[in-house]
Amino acid sequence: MPQPDLLTSPLPLWSVLPFVGMLLAISVLPLIVEGWWASNRNKAIVSAVLGLPVALYFVFANPERLGHTALEYAAFVCLLGVLFVISGGIHIKGGAAGTPLSNTATLALGAVIANAIGTTGASMLLIRPLLRANEHRRHRVHVVIFFIFVVSNMGGCLTPLGDPPLFLGFLRGVPFEWTFRLWPQWLFIVGALLVIFNLLDQYQFFREDLAYKESLTDLVQPERPIEIEGKINFLLLGCVVAAVFAGGRFVQPRWGDVVAKIWQAAAAVVLALLSLLVTHRRVRYENRFTWHPIVEVAFLFAGIFATMIPALLLLEQRGAALGVTKPWQFFWAAGGLSSFLDNAPTYLTFYSLAQSLHLTNEVAGTTHAVLAAISCGAVFMGANTYIGNGPNFMVRSIAEHAGVRMPSFFGYMAWAAAILLPLFACVTLIFFRG
Repeated sequence: MPQPDLLTSPLPLWSVLPFVGMLLAISVLPLIVEGWWASNRNKAIVSAVLGLPVALYFVFANPERLGHTALEYAAFVCLLGVLFVISGGIHIKGGAAGTPLSNTATLALGAVIANAIGTTGASMLLIRPLLRANEHRRHRVHVVIFFIFVVSNMGGCLTPLGDPPLFLGFLRGVPFEWTFRLWPQWLFIVGALLVIFNLLDQYQFFREDLAYKESLTDLVQPERPIEIEGKINFLLLGCVVAAVFAGGRFVQPRWGDVVAKIWQAAAAVVLALLSLLVTHRRVRYENRFTWHPIVEVAFLFAGIFATMIPALLLLEQRGAALGVTKPWQFFWAAGGLSSFLDNAPTYLTFYSLAQSLHLTNEVAGTTHAVLAAISCGAVFMGANTYIGNGPNFMVRSIAEHAGVRMPSFFGYMAWAAAILLPLFACVTLIFFRG
């Protein structure tokens, strides 16, 4: 019997059930079998049970799509892995204090440098120093949550290097400097979050200060000036950025997307090995470096990438039926789906949809307003869930290994709904009403 052409024949809606199962596993299992779920082996079992049947189906039905997804996954994990390894070789001693002003400054710094080394690079570089600076604080959950909001997501919308969706847009013809046009949206959302965080952190800080027998202000003050060990890893971080940029600017146009992803994965492996060779083991020991977070991300996202293939195909096949034509609709549609699906292919799907509408060709086949709405939706709303963007889950894992009891999947979504949704409504009214 001939196999269906999945590029033209719509998949049934029930084909997304394995993906729904992955979401439920990530959200529910930590609540009911916390000890069992803590094992990375058991996470791998869940990913295999839900993801392998989907992968095996696509081996026969659409091997090209499966191969493309496998390459995307390999590039994704290699990039996260190299940034995790290199940042783990940088130990920042002294300097930062866990005060509201210092914490706010750290988040602001992360939002800026995310545009140079990506949201993943900025997250991996700053999360451990931030956790150490606040280790005397009793209430640290809000610090990590706002870190995910600002550094792991919102901060990276000013350059194609900041977040994967924007980089894919650059590969598809969006000028490199175009994303600088998003500075008003970036300034509004980052500025608003920093103000909200500072007010909340001040409230928590002074409440704790009253509860301590000795002054919390004295406990969190730095004991010595900033000292940085493993400085060679800053050079390696620069090499990662250069490798990603070279892959997009030179390798992909000449040899295609497949070779570009292989180039990115190979460069990541080489740079990670170099970091392990040139960094003293004591530096990683003092950083409390373990492999658990990156292994956890690799296992869980293997299942996510496999099970989301039908969901993305359905979006591609039926996206036009959503009736999305206006900037505010693109902002919420691209953003809402990016909260649960990988935001990079979701961005490309809505970017292609925008081009098919044959709007005024102001930039790369569409209008500035529509492209801005798609870009901001994909980048900003990746903060809505732990799986909305790669570094979210890794930051959560690192924080839990440092003793911070992070919210559950739904608990984190409650934080995001309470804080981010009103801000997204404001972004819509101010920038995307048309």
